[in-house]
Amino acid sequence: MKTSVLFQLVSVFLVLLAPLLTSCQKLLLPVDCGDIYNDDNSRPSGVYTIYPIGATSAVQVYCDMVSEGGRWTVFQRRMDGTVNFYRGWDQYKTGFGIAAGEYWLGLESLYHLTLRRRYELLVDMEDFEGNKVFARYSSFSIDSESYGYRLLVSGFTDGGAGDALSYHNGELFTTFDKDQDSSDTTNCARLYLGAFWYYSCHHTNPNGVYRRGADSTVYGVGVEWYQWKGDEYSLKSISMKIRPVQ
Repeated sequence: MKTSVLFQLVSVFLVLLAPLLTSCQKLLLPVDCGDIYNDDNSRPSGVYTIYPIGATSAVQVYCDMVSEGGRWTVFQRRMDGTVNFYRGWDQYKTGFGIAAGEYWLGLESLYHLTLRRRYELLVDMEDFEGNKVFARYSSFSIDSESYGYRLLVSGFTDGGAGDALSYHNGELFTTFDKDQDSSDTTNCARLYLGAFWYYSCHHTNPNGVYRRGADSTVYGVGVEWYQWKGDEYSLKSISMKIRPVQ
């Protein structure tokens, strides 16, 4: 009799404890590359799994553990032109490409990341002559889909690239099938063959057509950062990455 009662009590205790254990397990899941670094600061740059929304939202990202102190979660990367970035709203919302190469993390994941923590932004870039520069911003976040994934960026620090992104501050995200830019006459994504927080239209077009350096055949469609190389030079590489503000 006593054994039966004890068994029942243990069973009830385990039932009550299960949600707590599950909750603790969720808390241990890495939200971003900062969590991965904090868990083991000897880990190299590479592909890791993070959970920006919760336990069911596993996504792979490239973690930059080197640049400017490391801990950066890369949400956009161009490097060789192997991935087509001229895509519609649904794919920019959920993400595409592979973290080991070119990819876009996804607006929804990016929104949840910047909702949970305060982030800074680093934009690294390189031209085809081997020159490397960066632009850094002390504050970066985006609003929810219901607000058009509006961009909020400020606190520019120049690493040789100049400030192309402040021009886009406060803008909604635009794709060829969802026009939310500030231009009264055109869909900037269609005109410049990309997708971004266009104003009217861009000073940077990181999701444009991958071309190779100086090319004036079609104006403004390349992977460009106007304040560094102008609007007729397509970069060899560009990556946009965030980390929690310390």
